[in-house]
Amino acid sequence: MAPLPGLSRSVSRVLTMGHGSEKRARSKHLTIRLTADERTSISEAAERAGLTIGSYARNILMGAPTPRQVRRPPIEKAELARLLGQIGYLGNNINQIARIMNGGGEADMPALNEALAGLGSVRNAILQALGRAP
Repeated sequence: MAPLPGLSRSVSRVLTMGHGSEKRARSKHLTIRLTADERTSISEAAERAGLTIGSYARNILMGAPTPRQVRRPPIEKAELARLLGQIGYLGNNINQIARIMNGGGEADMPALNEALAGLGSVRNAILQALGRAP
């Protein structure tokens, strides 16, 4: 295919191609009935493998190789629970500082800066637990 006039070949290709989902080779569906426990078991196994349920099933049923890039990294639930507790701790500190300020007192700026820095650290740790770069 010739590029569109005035555009680079890669830009032209993107503009003239259909949406990726319209061109998928996998257009057939396979439906099976599962109990709630079976579905939960499969979902958990796919999550542990870092795959979508479809990729996991394809791998198990056909021995198909997993995708080059894992779409859903396994979520570190214990780490997220720890981070949730840390958010509560930091929120409590910020509430105490706000209460003092609302009562006419002066803010403990080092404590406030520490709490805000802690929120940034927790945010980055959550992103990392979710498999995303901070």
